[in-house]
Amino acid sequence: MATLIHFALDPFGRRMRLALAEYGGGAELIEEQPWAPSADIFQLNPAGTLPIFMEDSSTAICGVEAIGEYLEETRSEKTKLIPGDVYERAEVRRLVGWFDTKFYAEVTEPVLTEKVIRRFLRREDGGGAPDMGRVRMAATQLRNHLDYIGHITDHRIWMAGEDLSLADLAAAAHLSVVDYFGDIPWADYPVAKSWYQRIKSRPSFRTLLADQVRGLPPSAIYPDLDF
Repeated sequence: MATLIHFALDPFGRRMRLALAEYGGGAELIEEQPWAPSADIFQLNPAGTLPIFMEDSSTAICGVEAIGEYLEETRSEKTKLIPGDVYERAEVRRLVGWFDTKFYAEVTEPVLTEKVIRRFLRREDGGGAPDMGRVRMAATQLRNHLDYIGHITDHRIWMAGEDLSLADLAAAAHLSVVDYFGDIPWADYPVAKSWYQRIKSRPSFRTLLADQVRGLPPSAIYPDLDF
């Protein structure tokens, strides 16, 4: 059986879990701590980063983009997550890049680092109390992204067009990390909320909604489909 090595609140691993479920194929999930990767992780991926996907015991595919493209090439007989013509596929990849680069840098990484990772680091390695200045800045940037999501999804059925795509999964994976803490002002962004409710209600999202991080329970609205 295929294996995905991941961390529960890592948005890149979350996207791969969503993609595997949408394609209709599962994988054994092995959890790692990204702040303290084991020696085995570096043997599989010299960069020491997650996620890592293994179709068998001999070949490791490392990095969210490489895994995403691999799955599209090998598991998309019935469901395509990079659909459409060459321009539509380019739009999917553009939006995936937006969330994996810009949204991650401005929102997901500060929230994840300050609210989770710093709790588990030794003080000499940067652990300790969260930098609330970074958290507040992320909250400000989040509003800009919610405006953009609302603008896009007000004119399209799904993020990149008429079909669910990897762009929706990337956006939802990043948003779900922030939503875990109940930090998204959904009431102020009804169009973005409507899109997120649709994807959050999909069967592929169920395993994400069951996630728990030790010592950090999710907010009450996190598993609620009618938030």
